[in-house]
Amino acid sequence: MDTKLNLFVVLTLVSIQFLSTFPKAAISNVHIVYMGEKENEDPTVTKMFHYKMLSDLLGSKEAAKSSMLYSYKHGFSGFAARLTDSQAREIEAFPGVVQVIPNQVHKFHTTRSWDFMGLNDHSTKNLLTKSNMGEGIIIGVIDSGVWPESESFNDRGMNPIPPHWKGICQEGQLFNSSNCNKKLIGARWFVKGILDQSQTPINISNGEDILSARDSSGHGTHTASIAAGNFVVNANYEGLAAGLARGGAPRAHLAVYKVCWSFGHGGCTDADLLKAFDKAIQDGVHILSVSIGISIPLFSYADQRNSIAIGSFHATAKGITVACSAGNDGPTAMTVENTAPWIITVAATTIDRAFPTAITLGNNLTLWGQSVDTRMHNRGFTGITFSDRIALNDNDDSALGCKRGSLNATLAAGQIILCFSQSSTQNIFSAAISVAEAGGVGLIFAQYRSDGLESCHYIPCIKVDYEVGTQILSYIRKARSPIAKLGIPKTIIGKWVSPKVADFSGRGPSSISPTVLKPDIAAPGVDIIAAYIPFGAEKSSGFALLSGTSMSCPHIAGITALIKSVHKNWSPAAIRSALVTTASQKGTDGSNIAEEGSTRKVADPFDMGGGVVNPNRAIDPGLIYDIETNDYVKFLCGTGFSSKSVSGLTQTKANCTKNRLNELNLNLPSITIPYLKRKVTVSRKVTNVGPVESMYKAVVEAPQGVNMKVEPQILRFNKTTQIVPFKVTFFTTGKVYGDYRFGRLIWRDPKHTVTIPISMRAIFV
Repeated sequence: MDTKLNLFVVLTLVSIQFLSTFPKAAISNVHIVYMGEKENEDPTVTKMFHYKMLSDLLGSKEAAKSSMLYSYKHGFSGFAARLTDSQAREIEAFPGVVQVIPNQVHKFHTTRSWDFMGLNDHSTKNLLTKSNMGEGIIIGVIDSGVWPESESFNDRGMNPIPPHWKGICQEGQLFNSSNCNKKLIGARWFVKGILDQSQTPINISNGEDILSARDSSGHGTHTASIAAGNFVVNANYEGLAAGLARGGAPRAHLAVYKVCWSFGHGGCTDADLLKAFDKAIQDGVHILSVSIGISIPLFSYADQRNSIAIGSFHATAKGITVACSAGNDGPTAMTVENTAPWIITVAATTIDRAFPTAITLGNNLTLWGQSVDTRMHNRGFTGITFSDRIALNDNDDSALGCKRGSLNATLAAGQIILCFSQSSTQNIFSAAISVAEAGGVGLIFAQYRSDGLESCHYIPCIKVDYEVGTQILSYIRKARSPIAKLGIPKTIIGKWVSPKVADFSGRGPSSISPTVLKPDIAAPGVDIIAAYIPFGAEKSSGFALLSGTSMSCPHIAGITALIKSVHKNWSPAAIRSALVTTASQKGTDGSNIAEEGSTRKVADPFDMGGGVVNPNRAIDPGLIYDIETNDYVKFLCGTGFSSKSVSGLTQTKANCTKNRLNELNLNLPSITIPYLKRKVTVSRKVTNVGPVESMYKAVVEAPQGVNMKVEPQILRFNKTTQIVPFKVTFFTTGKVYGDYRFGRLIWRDPKHTVTIPISMRAIFV
């Protein structure tokens, strides 16, 4: 115990000393000096070169040592150091430096889902069993750490750690090497960037965060267990969604990289993120799951402020598949994040599980909402009133949405309160706090239909849509003494049309590279039960229901592990292609998948990419659209990047000329043309991964107002021909201009249907 205490004190003193070494008066901040691909394979040589460069700038080895936070020397070359603005400008002119930018902060994108996608562990014919549940694959999760004692991270049934693994179980506060096992084989934490950003040490005594890989927010624990959690019997959240919990690849190994912190303003900085990518590449992960993003406006892919794009490029170049969340700012167009073409960008959908909760009114009318609060719905009939009737200030409409301090406590006491959300920024949790503070005993929260439930903790609360809310309000206005009873939530499976694209899921087109379709694919991300940190007086069940593209991203990481276990030599692009070209566009009832946006329209490629992931089809796609690193170089040149920027990122001698066709001809499993002027021809090539002797015929579903011509219309494969190119020419008919239209190109043989989405916008010339 004394050893642990001493470690805590040392860590705290180190962080305080680290900060006090650089007083605010120096006006220096962390900058990232990015140098692209490393020129020397020996990391020691690369690190010495970084220190030499910094010493030359600052005048001494001692100053360089005090200034440097991280040396990036495994996946790419560069370093993070404290520099003044003038020093940053000076070092940017040094030979080999691609870019120098200030450190910035990024944000999170915050059982049944696997069975819903057809990965039942009892079947002998699905991808889960064919892949031995991801055996031998290592998934890295860059997030907020892990709660290692969670039952999801037990190593029962796990194989030994793969011999190529170079990672460690880094010790720290409340975390030591014994917290790792054959499931959780690695854990690292990176805090220097956020410490500098906050300019204050972590207060470990009040539990605002934990100076180790241990998770203090629950986000990282949740995402890691979705990707590769082991089997846990009788998992549930407050008695709801009970069943066998597991991750997508329950026999895959996990390595966690903590870069997101809760203290101060919280977040995940560029400096820490890049170091996590650098170490993950060195450690030997096969897949990375990153449920983190930057806000609009997006930075370019060669801009160091887009640390996820930079880090993922180097990971992809080393054969590591990177899955990222699409962001939670939907349903508005152009809100998708993590849009680099080498990333698998994941949208979120619902599944076929719901938690209906009865609301019985005094006139015996029963209406339905949804809730996940099970322990407090036991009062019987109670008085109910409308929040606007008990406003503290009659001239203020804030009571309508139950904003804090807006309710008259005398009139609210002992009542169930009906509130109407007035904007997307109001939520049921904050309204519950307001009602509880005013003495209310229950909340019915009416809002525009939105996805995701959260517990209110303080009082029972039920979410309803505006239609049900209006019916309840009508009863309140008519009844002399209105009363209501709140029922207990139930778990119902298979009764709701699903999946639907979640309202919050980031939408395309990409605001920074509109020729690249984003998101790529959609996966479950609404009310997902997975492991969580203990919380509350009862320390909870160890599981929580969370929603967000943060949850859909690790679903794809888990499925990728299964595919990688079967097809070990497939590239990241090949895996992405298999996912996209085999995705589903139909729901459980056979109708087109819809989106929960403002119009509830049929979902299009800007909502869900190729569609909703279909793991069992992805294992055998027939054809794949593969991409090599040099193809990304041509793409970057085509989008207007300078030769210097591209050369620095890729460590190739790029001689860029802006050719729009290089942008359009990146061999993606999609075609997106944002500016179609009468006619354009794009090229693609497909690789046969099915039977050696194969023949595929083209089926064209052209966007409205556009004609399509595919040449050749038949693709033939044999022993000597396994890669075949083709061209698609698009002509406008002159009838439709100004908005996107969508279509599909399908290659079919007797067994396979290989589909890519097409997005097209014609313009006047």
